[in-house]
Amino acid sequence: MWIEWLFLWAATAAGLLVTVWIVPGIRVRDAGALLLAAVILLLANSFVRPLLLMLTLPLTVLTFGLFVLVINALMLMLTSALVPGFEVRGFGSALLGAIVMGLLTLLGLLLLGWLFPEHTVIMIQTMPHGGREVPF
Repeated sequence: MWIEWLFLWAATAAGLLVTVWIVPGIRVRDAGALLLAAVILLLANSFVRPLLLMLTLPLTVLTFGLFVLVINALMLMLTSALVPGFEVRGFGSALLGAIVMGLLTLLGLLLLGWLFPEHTVIMIQTMPHGGREVPF
């Protein structure tokens, strides 16, 4: 279980680092702030984000899932408020950062899954539906 969290943290940290390089309104003071921001963002995405997704489900459905980007931007802004040395300047930067972060985290997880397929199987098996397609 811990190895999966390490993979998620590594992918989040790598995605956050590249996001800081790409998005002009997101800054980080040093490596320590970046690593702490990755931990806080991972925790926010694990505990706060699902709650927000449930509360905003009708709006998410009406926007065909695009409102999830707003929630991801809010998670970046929350991380910025909690981590000294990690700064997100405005909602526009947070939204662009959420788009970049989402794409980079996805790529990072795919890469880690390709490099370590035995741990990817564990992550799929721990999914509620066992990693199988669930019919509607």
